[in-house]
Formats: sequence, structure tokens, C-alpha cells
Amino acid sequence: MSSAKSNARTSAVGSKVASGNSVARALAGSPLIAVSLYLAVAGGLLLMAGLSIADVIAHRQALAETSDLLDQLRGRKGGAKNAAAAMAEHPGTPFLEGPTVTVAGANLLQRVAAAVGSVGGSVQSSQVDVTGAQAKDGFVGLVVSCELEQPALQKLLYDLEAGMPFLFVEQLDVQVPQATSLGDAPTGRVRVILGVSGQWQAGK
Repeated sequence: MSSAKSNARTSAVGSKVASGNSVARALAGSPLIAVSLYLAVAGGLLLMAGLSIADVIAHRQALAETSDLLDQLRGRKGGAKNAAAAMAEHPGTPFLEGPTVTVAGANLLQRVAAAVGSVGGSVQSSQVDVTGAQAKDGFVGLVVSCELEQPALQKLLYDLEAGMPFLFVEQLDVQVPQATSLGDAPTGRVRVILGVSGQWQAGK
């Protein structure tokens, strides 16, 4: 009986070896099958690697989007704080006040003349424009000629653009006086032609 079992085991091992030999002979006899198997295995490995890389890229994109969102939120908070600080520093309405556009033009002239006077300058001439190309959009224009010390010009521009109402400097022409003779030095005052505009809302 043990001899029968031994013969059965020997027969099974022999069949496995024969099967392995037949596969080896088939691969050796047909290179196309071997190449196909190699390509299938390599393709599977490449597919797994590609999926892993795609997962990493998607994760990085998600992190980048989250970072951008945080930056935007921080920027909005900072912008809101800056706007609130500007409103607190320069209280007032952002538009020119007045029941009519003529009154709004007079208020614009008064605002610019006060700004020039606050830096030690003087207005030489002025011209209000309430019928210009931008009048249909509610903008009132003003051109003034003034004299002031050269260092005060930057303060004047900051006051006009940062204060209330919102004003836009559209023209700036600075004329530095020349020396009257070879030995004279030019004076510190300059003549400035300034074009300013502001928006007026009817009925406001």
C-alpha cells in the first residue's frame, strides 16, 4: 500500500515537472508569447505607478488650493481692516455733496483750495468743468493753478487722493522757476497746474 502511495506521489511530481517543461518549451518555442507576457507585466507595473503618481499630484493640488483659499481669506481680512482704518482716518462721504452739479463743483473747489492752503500754498486761478466728457457719468472736473513749496506737493497729492470725498488727480504739471541771473538760486516755491475730478450723485 505504501508502494502505491509512493508511486502516486512520483507520478504527480512527474506530471508537474512535465507541465513546467511544456510551458518552458512553449515560451522558448514562441517568443511572441514571452514578449506578450512581459509587456502585460510591465504594463501592469506602469499602471500602478501611474495611479500612485496621479494620487500624489491630486493631493498636492488640493493642498495648493487650500493654501490659496487661506491667502485669499487673509487678504480680504487685511483689506477690510485697511479700508476701515482709512475711513476712520478720513471721515466723510465718498461723493461730492450738493443738490445741483454747480454746488458740487463749488464744493470741489472749496475742498481743493483748503488742501492747498493746509500745506502753505495759494491758489492763483481755478476753472470748474461741469459739462465735460465725463459729466454724463456724474464726474465734476476742476483745474487749478497754485503755488507752494516743492516738499509740500507730495503732502497735497496724498491729501487729495486719500481723503474724502474720493478725488482723482488726472493732470499734474509742475513748473520750477528758473534763476533770474547766473548767480541767483531758484526759489523753493513751484507753480503747479492740477487737474482733479470727483463724482457727484444727483439727489444724494
